[in-house]
Amino acid sequence: MLACCLGAVQVIGVQVRLTDAAATAARVLARGDSTARAAGLVHRAVAGASLAPERRGEFVCAGVVARAPGIFAGLTLEAVSCALAGGQ
Repeated sequence: MLACCLGAVQVIGVQVRLTDAAATAARVLARGDSTARAAGLVHRAVAGASLAPERRGEFVCAGVVARAPGIFAGLTLEAVSCALAGGQ
């Protein structure tokens, strides 16, 4: 039971970092920086995470996906964030 609770806390921590990484990547991409730079920031925030950039009209969106840690390794965690293209 304790292991399950601690694992859940780890999963929540990774989800929070994924959400922050997606927001950062969206802002970086919206400013016109390279996908490689945005991917580097994502990898620095969450090891093993992948970035999927996408344009949605006036917005640049960043989808970030990673596997959950520990006993929840079978779960896939994701976060998406968008920023107005050309924003400073």
